[in-house]
Order: sequence, then structure tokens, then C-alpha cells
Amino acid sequence: MEQPNFELKGKVAIVTGGTRGIGLAIAKALASAGSDVVVASRKRENVERAVSLIKEMGGSVSGTTVHTGDAESVRFLVAYAVEKFGGVDILVNNAATNPHFGPILTSEESHWDKILDVNVKGYFRMVKACVPSMEERGGGKIINVASIAGLIPLPNMGIYSVSKAGVIMLTQVLALELAPLNIQVNAIAPGLVKTRFSQALWENPQIYNSVVKSVPQRRIAEPHEIAGIALYLASSASDFTTGAVIPVDGGQLIGGAQIEG
Repeated sequence: MEQPNFELKGKVAIVTGGTRGIGLAIAKALASAGSDVVVASRKRENVERAVSLIKEMGGSVSGTTVHTGDAESVRFLVAYAVEKFGGVDILVNNAATNPHFGPILTSEESHWDKILDVNVKGYFRMVKACVPSMEERGGGKIINVASIAGLIPLPNMGIYSVSKAGVIMLTQVLALELAPLNIQVNAIAPGLVKTRFSQALWENPQIYNSVVKSVPQRRIAEPHEIAGIALYLASSASDFTTGAVIPVDGGQLIGGAQIEG
């Protein structure tokens, strides 16, 4: 009987937003499984720090800056990965932004433009740039970090919720269209995770307590708890999994995810 194989030796992964939080945890997990990893984010100092951390644990890693809202920057990132490691097998779309918090009708069009450009179109840009290399190498894995906010509306996070719902549909469309190329496309939908990105939520006692009440496990996640499902989706163990949206939320979706803002 064949056993699931989570080994990634010989594979090359790009992780956007890969210098802290969920992205860094995933980059570490992929490197630990043997993948060559390229971490990317907007700030050079964050890239250098993440590269140093992964090298300290013995991982094969390189890094460069990227702005996923800019197509030229995205193309440079993919060319960089190909030059450094020979191609791209795994893409983790994790970079995201959320400059608006409050009722959706208090938002400005500039908020919509920024959030959708990075959170949805940025993922599309990365996929479009990576697929040619994946096709050349006989297949690939695309992992889109969505959110439970894309499955149910969270108060005061309306545009972000819309963007993550877009990520989920983009995942399913790509899964269908890329299946003939042996490219699997899946999404992870985390609940609230203790990262700097979500710091304004978990540091607010009212919001934190409301979230925890809705989570059967009565806590929020740590970044490394999202990395395990990413490793599965990046490996050959998931070769027959595509178009899936996998919540990693401590049961929040079944526990009543509406929170008070």
C-alpha cells in the first residue's frame, strides 16, 4: 500500500507575504520538508530577517521584495525564483492588505481598489506568472490563503470579506481550468490567527472575547497551526485534492462565527 508522501525535496516554492505570520510559518514548513523556498514581501529588511531565520534552521532559501499589486514586480519575482532554483513548483499566495475597518458603507472607493488589487488581482497576477514554469515541470501546486471571512461576513470587515470570497471563487475557477496541466489549486481559510496583520483584532478585548466565545476550542490560532495543511496541499499527498477550501478555524464556522465589533 502506498503511503502519503510529504517530502518536497527537489521542489521550488514561492511564498508571498512570506516574512512573518502565516506566510513565514508556511515557508518554514516547506523548507523543513526539503523545498527550496523563495520568500517575498514589500520590505527588504523583513525579507532579510526571514531568510536568516530559515537558513538558521537549515533550509534552502532566498528572498526578494515584491509588490503583488504591480505586474512587473510579480514577473521579476518569478524570474528570480527560476534563476535561483530552476523553476517554480509551488505557489503560496499569502500577501494581503486591509486598510478599512468599519461598516462597509463608510468605506471609500480607494479602499476597495487597494484591497481587491492586492488580495484578489495580486493572487491572479502571481498565478499567471507561475503557471508557465509549472507546466514546463509537469505540474504544480497553488495554495491561496483565504479566510473564514470569505465564507461568512465578519462585522467591520466587509471589503476584506468580499475580497476573500473572491479568492475562494478564483481558487475554484483556477482549479477547473488548470486541472489538465496537473496543477492543483486549493485555498486555506484560517480563522483569527495571532499575527501582526490581525493585531488590532486580538489586542481589542471586546473583539477577542467575542471571537473566542464563537470558537469551540476557546482560543485563537498560532501561525504554525496553519502550516500543516499548507504542507499537505504543497505535497504529492494532495494530488487528488483540487478546488478545495479548507477552514482552519478551531471550529469557529460551526460554533457561530458572528462576532461583535
